[in-house]
Amino acid sequence: MAAPPKRQDTRKFIENLSGAGKSIAVLTSGGDAQGMNAAVRAVVRMGIYVEAKVYFIHEGYQGMVDGGDNIKEATWESVSSMLQVGGTVIGSARCKEFRVRDGRLKAAHNLVQRGITNLCVIGGDGSLTGANLFREEWSGLLDELIQQGLIDEEAARINSELHIVGMVGSIDNDFCGTDMTIGTDSALHRIIEVVDAIMTTAQSHQRTFVLEVMGRHCGYLALVSALACGADWVFIPEMPPEDGWEDNMCQKLSESRSRGSRLNITIVAEGVINRQGQPISSGFVKDNRADKKRLNIIIVAEGAIDSHNKAITPDYIKDLVVRCLGFDTRVTILGHVQRGGTPSAFDRILASRMGVEAVLALLEASATTPACVVSLVGNQAVRLPLMECVQMTQEVQKAMDEKKFEEAVRLRGRSFENNLSTYRLLSYRKPDSELPNSSFNVAVLNVGAPAAGMNAAVRSAVRVGITEGHKMFAVSDGFEGFYKGQIKEIKWGDVGGWTGQGGSLLGTKRTLPGKHLDKIAEQIKIHNINALLVIGGFEAFESLLELYEARVDHEEFCIPMCMLPATISNNVCGTDLSIGADTALNAIVETCDRIKQSASGTKRRVFIIETMGGYCGYLATVGGLAAGADTVYIYEEPFDIRDLQANVEHLTQKMKTSIQRGLVLRNENSNENFTTDFIYQLYTEEGRGVFDCRKNILGHMQQGGAPSPFDRNFGTKIAAKAIQWITRTLKDSYKGGRVFAKSEDTACLLGMRRRALVFQPVSRLRDESDFVHRIPKEQWWLKLRPLMKILAKYKTSYDVSDSGQLEHVTRVRPKDSSAV
Repeated sequence: MAAPPKRQDTRKFIENLSGAGKSIAVLTSGGDAQGMNAAVRAVVRMGIYVEAKVYFIHEGYQGMVDGGDNIKEATWESVSSMLQVGGTVIGSARCKEFRVRDGRLKAAHNLVQRGITNLCVIGGDGSLTGANLFREEWSGLLDELIQQGLIDEEAARINSELHIVGMVGSIDNDFCGTDMTIGTDSALHRIIEVVDAIMTTAQSHQRTFVLEVMGRHCGYLALVSALACGADWVFIPEMPPEDGWEDNMCQKLSESRSRGSRLNITIVAEGVINRQGQPISSGFVKDNRADKKRLNIIIVAEGAIDSHNKAITPDYIKDLVVRCLGFDTRVTILGHVQRGGTPSAFDRILASRMGVEAVLALLEASATTPACVVSLVGNQAVRLPLMECVQMTQEVQKAMDEKKFEEAVRLRGRSFENNLSTYRLLSYRKPDSELPNSSFNVAVLNVGAPAAGMNAAVRSAVRVGITEGHKMFAVSDGFEGFYKGQIKEIKWGDVGGWTGQGGSLLGTKRTLPGKHLDKIAEQIKIHNINALLVIGGFEAFESLLELYEARVDHEEFCIPMCMLPATISNNVCGTDLSIGADTALNAIVETCDRIKQSASGTKRRVFIIETMGGYCGYLATVGGLAAGADTVYIYEEPFDIRDLQANVEHLTQKMKTSIQRGLVLRNENSNENFTTDFIYQLYTEEGRGVFDCRKNILGHMQQGGAPSPFDRNFGTKIAAKAIQWITRTLKDSYKGGRVFAKSEDTACLLGMRRRALVFQPVSRLRDESDFVHRIPKEQWWLKLRPLMKILAKYKTSYDVSDSGQLEHVTRVRPKDSSAV
């Protein structure tokens, strides 16, 4: 019998792509954004890695037009220590000259002189549109340069094709085709830091604050910050308030104060106006009644408008609140604070991934390849035709000008749509008479270790559940509290102010339900619990599996059950991301920045840092990528003494150049013999005379702190989606006067898989899990390790099979898909 034919290996590796003989130039243009430097660093190092020449173009298009010292060849060392720096170190400038053909002719001449035919542009839609025009005119510009005698025909032949790849750097997140632009997450960090600080003083004086945030044409920052802080009201250009909004807003603010909730926030976009054309502004409200909510926050986007296209300003809103309610109100305009500061972990990782992808796109470009932009969809890097994205971005503004606001929201993309729909769900407590009467009771509990963002998820679940007509119950201390009967009804106002709180306000324990099934079943019967939402990490996953398997003996567990992954370790199968992991990453990255800075002015030094994560190397690997680590040791990638020796020698060689700092991260359970102490002593001994060493164990500081904007937003949205799923499943399972759900698809985990949020039966995820080490058998982030090694100057194999597919901008999406 003939042997079956061998399966062809279609994988594509970086080793097969060469940049030898090619020149790549990178520039930043338009408004600066945190993370631009990380993108520049990635382009430079990836370009040098594939043996291409890489050039900086300083001061954006102005530097390209002026030439001279504005265009300099980059070296590996020239981008060290820039990962954590905000803004753009190579400068950005508005350039009127480049807008006319003569300016572009000068720019073309400067590029041809240096043999640069690959351009990586980091900027907004205006900068990218200019780059595309430059590419379209390229052959004509070369002909003109020949006619003027500035270049010969041989130079024109060698430089006949110009390839363009764009990365979107904009804090406004106003570019269609990508879920997040470089700088947006960092800007949200600045906004939320201010809001959290304002809340304490607002609560002290029972004030209302109106905050104006950036977003002249896009309300993303205002909308997401409103979600992330639980604002009472938000004004954005894409969702103008209906006529009579002034009375509605004041009524809501007054009701929220009198209901006794602890806190309210309203967010207004920066350019919002009322129907009389007067601007609406943000402010504080004062109320002297006892037992009431003590503050309100309104967020206004810079470009906020009413339904008649008139601007709504913070000052108008403030005057309105003072006049109608008598609340003590203040206005805070954040301004350029939002552009400043160090980039967040998310932006560093996003920019690094995009920078590497941009170089790959340039290497693979041909004469027929359109200029593309590297984008993020869900958790996946994709390439999209640049002008398709620009055209859709322009269509958004056109739709808004024509007052087609629903169309504008749709064109913004699924991420924006999901944020808006979630905000609408959570923003207003309907009167009981308007709520559907479901007669279902839904219990919420946290299981496992605390994770920042858990409270945001609980708040969202409770409020969406109440909106759906359910009676919501909170279980204290996980399944330990469950079997002890620590179950109480939780109301809308009880979760006010929870979004920004770290840890678990419900209380959480690692206790699994397996030993207490009878008592838990009894409590379900006593409280008539019809559905269960479990928020937690690997213990939560194991718990849901135990409850699912116990359905055979306990009919009480035949109810819809959903789990939301919440763990800093990000070690739950069925999801790429977990609530809490982003906050922990930011804690690691901020600490690494400080530790590296602590050696400023001293001799060469290497830091050995231990991170948490159990056996999962996510925090160490992704934290290492964001912090610029030289080496990261994890359990999933076994290493021996030879690897350690090679790492020491590699670092020793780097330290003999102008590089002054080294960073080595080790996951806490990466190897039982090669401990942090062992690695520290090895590096100390082998690096003697070249560098000295210090070690740090980060410990539980990775688990504490206020949740990051990403974790607040992620927790809020997936909890809302989970409750909606529970509502549908309850209706489908209600037969004969009771709920009976026994099929495997009624016990699910809601996770992000590449581009979408998906519900997956926990029974099917069992085989994907390593229960001994409490990690998934396959982990997407392991693909980032070669990228991290390349940026640290290691020769490695890098599977780039996922790259290279130029897609098209999609306008119609599946109804069940969701973006983060």
